[in-house]
Amino acid sequence: MDVRNAIKFMIISALAFACMNIIVKHLENVNSYQIVFFRSLGSLFFTFGYLIKNKIPFIGNKNKLLILRSLVGAASMVFFFMSLKYLSVGTAVSLRYIAPIFAAIFAVFILKEKIKPFQWVFFIVSFIGVLVLKGLDTQIDTLGLIYVLIAAILSGLVYIMINQIGQTEHPVVVVNYFMFTAMVLGAVLSIGNWVTPKGMEWPLLLGLGVFGYFGQIYMTKAFQTASTNIIAPLKYVEVVFSMLLGVALFNEVYTFWSILGILLIITGLILNVWYKGRLKQ
Repeated sequence: MDVRNAIKFMIISALAFACMNIIVKHLENVNSYQIVFFRSLGSLFFTFGYLIKNKIPFIGNKNKLLILRSLVGAASMVFFFMSLKYLSVGTAVSLRYIAPIFAAIFAVFILKEKIKPFQWVFFIVSFIGVLVLKGLDTQIDTLGLIYVLIAAILSGLVYIMINQIGQTEHPVVVVNYFMFTAMVLGAVLSIGNWVTPKGMEWPLLLGLGVFGYFGQIYMTKAFQTASTNIIAPLKYVEVVFSMLLGVALFNEVYTFWSILGILLIITGLILNVWYKGRLKQ
């Protein structure tokens, strides 16, 4: 277990995802469907290349589940990118990260798993953070909040589907299904809504897939290098990077209540990861 390298990988991943979020925020004149299309197209260049180079079959074993996971994941991506049109980047990212709460709830009903009482306490801490953001931060847009919560719920469902897929599929095959489905969905939804990108919007759109792919790759490397309970909390560094970039590039303002709400959300989620790690020891 190489913790130092794992931490480095996770920080690179968080920075890559933060850069992708910032690009989406910058592309305010391009609709979210096109952004999903280009983000997926860029990543497909890498996933197709990897599968061809390593002679890995494109078709998986659990095709119906792979397609369903891809559709739900693509819908989650659409709603998240839509939320960035209305919310500050750091707020949107932190709210999207409450997905594990919904995943735990889905697991109770679908997988018949049990949640320990302490986990519910940690989830409540995160949920209070959401209430603080919406109830006390007057900058929070209601429509943006609805979009990002839908994205988080769908992302939670994706976690359950990935659990069901298990080790039967190569990780790149799963990502490839997801990106291809998202590309098709983005293309179909863009019909009648197409806005022709101008100037620097073209390279920025193509850059989405690059940042998204490397964010995914380095996150995977991090989890493969060190234990989950050490690495998982570092995912939330993405929130910090996103906030700093939002302030620097878009002059975003975070009130006391927005920072408190984000801290409560992240604290509850990190405590849940830490507690789950202790249970496995």
